[in-house]
Amino acid sequence: MKMLGLFVVLTVLFFLSFMIGRYPVSPKTVWDILTYRLFGQTPYWEGTLETVVLQVRLPRILMGILVGGALSVAGASYQTLFKNPMVSPDLLGVSAGAGFGAALALLNQASWWEVQLTAFAFGILAVLISYTIGKAFGQGNITVLVLGGIVISSLFQSLLAIIKTLADTDNTLASITFWLMGSLGRASGTDVLVMLPATAVSLGVLFFFRHSIDALSAGEDEAMTMGVNVRLTKVAVVAASTLITVCAVSICGIVGWVGMVVPHIARMLVGANYSKIGAASFLTGGILLLLIDNVIRGVPGVELPLGVLTSLVGTPIFVALLAKTKRAWS
Repeated sequence: MKMLGLFVVLTVLFFLSFMIGRYPVSPKTVWDILTYRLFGQTPYWEGTLETVVLQVRLPRILMGILVGGALSVAGASYQTLFKNPMVSPDLLGVSAGAGFGAALALLNQASWWEVQLTAFAFGILAVLISYTIGKAFGQGNITVLVLGGIVISSLFQSLLAIIKTLADTDNTLASITFWLMGSLGRASGTDVLVMLPATAVSLGVLFFFRHSIDALSAGEDEAMTMGVNVRLTKVAVVAASTLITVCAVSICGIVGWVGMVVPHIARMLVGANYSKIGAASFLTGGILLLLIDNVIRGVPGVELPLGVLTSLVGTPIFVALLAKTKRAWS
């Protein structure tokens, strides 16, 4: 019932989001524009309005849902795997690596798709190095893997600082800073076509391993006695979570707090079962990020940074969650 409620809220918010901006579009008009070719009805709207809906707002709204949902599911997966409520999707250095890759591309005056591709490549590289460190020095031990992620994040953040020092202060540095703060403003239909299959594949993998992930939450020894392939499950979770995280970051920049806060909200709503947490995290993350982006689009004359607003919203939410669960912490 709660899951259905979240889905209804997300659906309503999807249509209401088209009303925010310079050209407000009613939900009925949006529905007619989205379906008129299917039902063969005669358009009663201007061509400009159709362009706004299909080429500007629809990709941005869909990316808000996909990115918010993807980061939240990745955070829920990592928190369950590592048995740590403070874990976020950038644990293994994906955000730091992607940030360095994007900054490097911007420093060399690359095109937008080249910036996204470079960010994607370095995000994957950061996770691969972190995983290699964990494998080489800890034989897959979770603690060593986390330490490897911390080390690699620090390395790429240092390299990013060098790039920012070398960047032209008039133009390039501003572009790098704006990218690092995150934005859905440049989302396009092509970005959606990249994010959608990556999200679908990753969610499919996580759903397939859902029972093994639940077993792992009780401990590796317990999971092995239940017949779970612990090593394969770890690889699947890390690979799937990395794919959706690096896709989200490479397209929209660094969006903090969503992946850490939303799983806690989902856990409070649906309990500790991973399958339910994953679904609730996706819906709740989509709702939260879409609400924040609506605030950004509702402010005239300026594009507020998405990552900054998610931090401003996520911090008090997380403090409220801590206050609500203080008995468990004590």
